Amino acid sequence: MSTTDDSFTVNHEPINIPKTSLREKWWHIMDSWKIGIIPLPLFLLAGALIAIDCLGGKLPSDIVVMVATLAFFGFACGEFGKRLPIVGKFGAAAICATFIPSALVYYGLLPDVVVESTTKFYKSTNILYLYICCIIVGSIMSMNRTTLIQGFLRIFFPMLCGEVVGMVVGMGVGMALGLEPFQIFFFIILPIMAGGVGEGAIPLSIGYATLLHMDQGVALGRVLPMVMLGGLTAIVISGCLNQLGKRYPHLTGEGQLMPARDGEPDSAPDAAVSSGKTDVTTIASGALLAVLLYMLGMLGYKLIGLPAPVGMLFIAVFIKLVNGVSPRLLDGSQVVYKFFQTAVTYPVLFAVGVAITPWNELMAAFTISNLLVIVSTVSALVATGFFVGKKIGMHPIDVAIVSCCQSGQGGTGDVAILTAGNRMSLMPFAQIATRIGGAINVALSLLILSKFLA
Repeated sequence: MSTTDDSFTVNHEPINIPKTSLREKWWHIMDSWKIGIIPLPLFLLAGALIAIDCLGGKLPSDIVVMVATLAFFGFACGEFGKRLPIVGKFGAAAICATFIPSALVYYGLLPDVVVESTTKFYKSTNILYLYICCIIVGSIMSMNRTTLIQGFLRIFFPMLCGEVVGMVVGMGVGMALGLEPFQIFFFIILPIMAGGVGEGAIPLSIGYATLLHMDQGVALGRVLPMVMLGGLTAIVISGCLNQLGKRYPHLTGEGQLMPARDGEPDSAPDAAVSSGKTDVTTIASGALLAVLLYMLGMLGYKLIGLPAPVGMLFIAVFIKLVNGVSPRLLDGSQVVYKFFQTAVTYPVLFAVGVAITPWNELMAAFTISNLLVIVSTVSALVATGFFVGKKIGMHPIDVAIVSCCQSGQGGTGDVAILTAGNRMSLMPFAQIATRIGGAINVALSLLILSKFLA
């Protein structure tokens, strides 16, 4: 055998080896080495540019700079969570993308200009609602009509059973630990199932301030940590359920609540995944459809008080059921959904962690008794959803992940929980669990409390 720079011989026959050019090596790095979805060279460039702005003492909060900033930090935190041994497979990416930024802010490890710009951008743009509306509309438009109807009709029963069992178990554990029943229910269990911060913790604190004659800030300080710990527990459980589904595929529909019926011609999705031929105008129309439906939801909120995401959800379901948009536009909506799911999730979670997740309040609630009550309540709620869902012919893991959202931190929690469970297509049902379920819990509980104190 003899060799040269570009060939060698085998049995006296030359064989040419193609050389890898420097350009091709560079392309390989760009395509293969990534932090999240960002090619490593671009990630390093983004970090350098952000550092230059930070050293200059000002990081603009406009959308151009914020896209790069949130992507850099969000995917860095998510990638760190994914690469953690063992827990990386159980939802650690979503947890790290949300809570690492919160801790960095509290301990002063994140530059002040990044914190200020991120907070200003998050609160002024309401980017979370843009994210949620694109996810909801895209997932609904890609669902099979029959499955959509059956899913909405059946999901309420596992949710109701889960809440009842969760409350009973939580009360039992709390009383066994020597806690007062009143404190267990109204300041631990109810905040967990109240639907998050804006729709749950704040209305509860206002109600408690009025009925219990206490300062609203004090009430909110006691309620908010329970909401956060309940959401954190739900994220971990959702990640575990995702791994359970990989081990036992027959227990999950991978984002579908209802199993397809044998021989049913309409069992396939109405809008298939984009073949890649969807043009730019169709994708833009899909995004505009989501925005306009959310604006209709906002109008509904002004008229009848129904939360805008829920109103938008109902309108989207109605349009889907009456075939109100063309298959091509449905396909465009699904492309928008997949874009936001892939490219926007971790940046949004980072912004949430920086802007509205107080690390000190989360840590203050980390007592053994609180943790035991919260973990037992959420676990019982989710386990009940799992077994009831299986009993009534639904995919138990997917039902259980929706049940996790009953104890999530509002829309923010839904994003983190479904990301950990890799079931973002369940967002419509998660919104039902969070928004409607939480509102009912808050209203009924405050009504009971007022009658009890009368």
